[in-house]
Amino acid sequence: MSWIVRRGRALVVAVPTLWLALFFLIPFLVVLRVSFSEPAIARPPYTSLFDWDQGLLTITLNLGNYSYLLEDDLYLSAYLNSIWMASASTVICLLIAYPMALWIARSPMKNLLLMLVILPFWTSFLLRMYALIGLMSPTGFINSALGLIGLGPFTMLQTDFAVYMGMVTGYLPLMILPLYSTLEKLDGALLEASHDLGARPWRAFVDVTLPLSMPGVIAGSLLVFIPSVGEYVIPALLGGPDQLMIGKTLWTEFFNNRDWPLASAVAIAMLAFLVVPIMFARNALGVKE
Repeated sequence: MSWIVRRGRALVVAVPTLWLALFFLIPFLVVLRVSFSEPAIARPPYTSLFDWDQGLLTITLNLGNYSYLLEDDLYLSAYLNSIWMASASTVICLLIAYPMALWIARSPMKNLLLMLVILPFWTSFLLRMYALIGLMSPTGFINSALGLIGLGPFTMLQTDFAVYMGMVTGYLPLMILPLYSTLEKLDGALLEASHDLGARPWRAFVDVTLPLSMPGVIAGSLLVFIPSVGEYVIPALLGGPDQLMIGKTLWTEFFNNRDWPLASAVAIAMLAFLVVPIMFARNALGVKE
């Protein structure tokens, strides 16, 4: 019986491990390999790292792509601007999502409200961004509504404001769902005990609800922050032509400049920018697997 249980556990673990190896580890290794090569007018447009010379295998690593990232201020500015905009979007999502998740967790209509939160996922992300273009255009619904009271029209498209709006509306459900999952499991007896001991509602929230909901806050923040940093669709559609974010920079290097080695180095550096601080933050906060 124990042998069957061990085999079952191994099979359960093998499926996600195989999935991650095929769709994350192998592509990552390919991109890492390309980042150490040199651009070439060929197909694919980069040189090989391996060369056979008289039966001997030689490996040539080009570190110039990574050193170029440090020499050109464009890439550092793109990284920092992406991190800033992703951080601001995460904070805005958290401020909006927390009261919504708390309301849903304490509402008798949880199923209906959760369905409304999940409903945007039933439509294409791209279509939602195009809908925002229609709303924020000079002749769109928002400016038309403001015009009825004598305001506007305001320029919203191709600005940082439009990018923030796109990120918040696009990723807000990813913040609400982890928060709701954590808040819904909180023991109501703890709040009753705090009230019996004389704590005001805001004090009970700060001392009881907020600390116990931190796992949901961390999970939701990571789910919003990580894709926001490398976002390409939202800045391309809603931002201006000079919108400097690392996702657009990466796309430009790949498809406009066709410098795949440099673009791969940009992608690896972005991954390091994200993974290393997140690992330290998880250890500092004591987040368990």
